[in-house]
This record gives sequence, structure tokens and C-alpha cells, in this order.
Amino acid sequence: MAAEYELTLKDYLSIFKRRIWLIVLTASSIFTIAILVAILLPPVYQSTGTILVESQQIPSDIVQSSITSFADERIEVIKQRVMTRENLYKIMQKYGLYAERLDKESTTALQNEMRNNILVELVSSEAGNEWEKKATIAFNVSFSYKSPDVAHKVANELVTLFLDENVKVRTEKATETTEFLSQEVEILRKELEQTEEKIANFKERYAGALPEHMQMHMATLQRKELDIKEIDRDYKTTQEELRYLDVELASARSGINRKSVDTPVILSSEAEIDKLKLELERAQSLYSDSHPTVKALKRRIEKLEATANTQLKDAEGKPSKPRRGDIETDLMVAKVQAQIDAAKARLESLAEQKIAMRKSVEQLQARLAMSPEVEKGLFTLMRDYENAKKKYEEVKSKQINAKIAENLEQENKAERFTMLEPPIFPDKPIKPNRKKVIGLGFFAGLGAALGLVFLLETVNARVRGADALESITKIRTLVTIPYIYTQAEINRKKYFYRYLILGILVFVLVSLLIVHLLIMPLDMLIIKLLNRFA
Repeated sequence: MAAEYELTLKDYLSIFKRRIWLIVLTASSIFTIAILVAILLPPVYQSTGTILVESQQIPSDIVQSSITSFADERIEVIKQRVMTRENLYKIMQKYGLYAERLDKESTTALQNEMRNNILVELVSSEAGNEWEKKATIAFNVSFSYKSPDVAHKVANELVTLFLDENVKVRTEKATETTEFLSQEVEILRKELEQTEEKIANFKERYAGALPEHMQMHMATLQRKELDIKEIDRDYKTTQEELRYLDVELASARSGINRKSVDTPVILSSEAEIDKLKLELERAQSLYSDSHPTVKALKRRIEKLEATANTQLKDAEGKPSKPRRGDIETDLMVAKVQAQIDAAKARLESLAEQKIAMRKSVEQLQARLAMSPEVEKGLFTLMRDYENAKKKYEEVKSKQINAKIAENLEQENKAERFTMLEPPIFPDKPIKPNRKKVIGLGFFAGLGAALGLVFLLETVNARVRGADALESITKIRTLVTIPYIYTQAEINRKKYFYRYLILGILVFVLVSLLIVHLLIMPLDMLIIKLLNRFA
């Protein structure tokens, strides 16, 4: 029922007065602990270096870099590569980090703590719109440690690693790009050579049916058809001549001589030789020396010349003279027979030429008929060749650009990291904030004391004053008699407070004396405390 009573300000003051020593002890204890924590916490120093991200010195429209990632992405990649276990362990061994804790804690835990003490902050440009991605123009590399000298040295080491790793990463990427493109160029070059070899073999296989030869084949075909027609005309003319010579041979054999009987035999032979020579000249203008017609005419001329020479020798000697009519008849028969033989040889030659011409025409027609398929196959090969050549030239061009970009990276002319501000020696710790710790301790002690009092009063079921009694009993209080302290109780309170203050003073003096004699002189302690709270 006491819980139904609402406390008044007077009740709260009464509670505070009754619990004052509990509040003071609790708050002062926590406050003292906060002061000790603020004093005993080791200082942490931070050394920071600034690295500038410089843009490419040569315009990108002249030489395009092979590194296309943003600066913040590369910084994050470099950060992960710098803060590997191997690098952190080397730095710990080099500068003796956490030497007093190596035997107590694992190396992995110390490396994780060191990784947490490394801070990389990006510095972005303020130019541009708010919704656009800000360009990273620099970044800070910081390291925190309890020793300012070690913090400064490790920060320098980290900055150097960032600079070296950036050059290494960019050079490796440019080199990998160049090597990859070189391999692709070699593969494409072999494919191009294979395609060229296929085209050469195809052209060699279908040498007579290639599209570029079609015009020539058409002209040749037309010319051969004309030659065949010419051969047909010559064949018909020779056949008519042969029929005429058959008639003339029959007349000569029957003794009919169409020439003048007064013409000497020698003169008739000479005239025949001249006629044959004219025919020979005509045949040589049309045919080669190995042609049967030419050979036949040459044999007839030689035969007639030999006959004329024999008759001349008979005329100079004294042989018996045959009759003029018989001699002329024999000569005429021989002449016509020779002409018939020549005509027959010419017919055989013309027939052979026609057969050869027909075979040549058939071959040309077969090639022309094969031409569409050959052209289709050649077009497919040429298309593959053009595609392979285009791709090869494209990758070759990229390879050249990649090589230029690699030289750009090796000569440090591309985007690079430069030291803008080297890490400085830290003269003041960045944490802990001792004043803040003490302030938080004061308010935490006060809050803890009030919370403890509230908890104790909540679980306490006592009746708090006359108003609470009246609320419980529903009976109005007539008289309230306060607690009357006796003189002995008053004296006991005075002595208690006096001895308490005296004990506190003695405790403080003894503590200061112990600190001064066993730990550190008080003047030095005061200076250190002032430095820590500075």
C-alpha cells in the first residue's frame, strides 16, 4: 500500500539526506576510478603523411593509359596489399612493435590490432555537383602507437610502401596487358597465316576456275569458237579442193593435158615449184613449221626440185629422149597426186585441230560451270581472311598502345602518387582525452549513486512520513512528533565526522608519501600529470 503513495519533494529531500553518505561514497568511488583510469591510460600518438594523386602528365588523347580504375579503388587495392600479414610482421620485427606482448598474445591478434591502428583517409575534390562522384585528389596514411618515435617511423614506412606498391601495381597491370595482347597477336597471326595458306591451296587447286580468270576464259572461249568455225571453213574448202584434184588426177591419167603442149617440161616443173612455194608461204603464215601441211609442201617442193635437177642432168648428157607427151602426162599426174596428198594431210590436221579445240572448249566450259561454286568457296575463305586480318590489325594496334602505356608507367609519366606532406613527429597524443574521461567519470558516478539510491528505495517498504501513514490508514494525523536527538547522539555524530575527515587526510598524506618515496617524486608526478592533461 506504500507504493500507492506519491512521493513529494519533501520526501525526496528526506531520502537524499538519509542516503547522502551512500551517494557520496558511490559517486566519489566511481569518480576516483575515472581519474585513475584517465591518469593510467597510456598516451597514443599518431603520425600522418599525405600522398597526392597526380594526374597523367601526357594528355590522355595522345597516350591512353591501360589502368582504367578509379583512384579510390586503386588505393583500396594497394591498402590491402600493403597490410598483408607478411608486411605487418616485417614492420613489427623492424621497429619492435608490441615487443612486451609477443609472449602473451598471438601474432595474429597483434597484427589485427596493428591493422586497426593504420588509418587511410581519402581527400576528395569539392568541385562538381553534389550527386556526382567526387574525384580523389589525395589521401592520408596514419599510424597510431604509444611511442611517438615509433609511430613516426612506422608512418614513414607505410607511406613508402604505398608509393612503391602503386608503381609496382601499375607496372604489373600494364605488363600483364601487354603480355596478354602479345599472346593474342601471336595466336591471330597464326590463324591469319593458316587462312592465307588455305586460300593459296584453294587457288592452286582451282587455278583455272577462279573468278578473276572468268573474263579471260570467256574471251578465250569466244576466240576458240571462232577458230573452230575457221577450221570448219578450211575443212570444207580443202574437201572441195580434194574433189577437184581427184577430177584433175583422173584427167591427167587419161592423157588429157590442159596446158600448152609447146611448154617445155623443165619450165612446167619450175612453174609448179613457184606455185608450191607461194602455197608454202601462205601455210607458214597460218601454221608453224611442224604443221603437217607445211611439212607436206616442203616435201613436194624438194621432190619437184630434185626431179628438175635430174631432167637437167639428162638434158646435158646423152640419154635417149622420151616422148614429150608422156613426160608431161607423168609430171601432171605426180603434181596432182602431190596436191591430193597435201589436201588429205591438211584434212587430217584440221580434224585434229578441231578435236583439240573441242577439248579445250569443253575444259573452258567446265571451268565456267565450276566458277560459281569456286567463287562461293573463295568468297568464304576471303571473308574469313578479312575478318582475321581485321581482328589481327585491331589487336596489333591495341598491343602497340599497351606497349606505349607500359613505357608510360615505367617512366612514371602516368597517374602517380607523390609525397605531398611527409609524416611529422607527433608532439601530442591524440588519445585518450583525459578531461573527457574524468568528466564522464563524474557524471557516471553521480548517475550510478542516484540509481543505486533509487533501487534501494524501491525495494524498501517502509512508511515515509505522516502523509504516507495517513494515506495508508485513511486516518487524519493529529500531531507529528519529530525524532529528538540526544546530546550523546549529537556528540557521536560530531566525533564521527571529525574522525572521518581526519582519516581521509591521513590516508591522503600517507598515500602521497608512499608515492613520493617509492614510486616517483611528487614534483615530477605533478609535471607528468599536467603534461597528460595538457
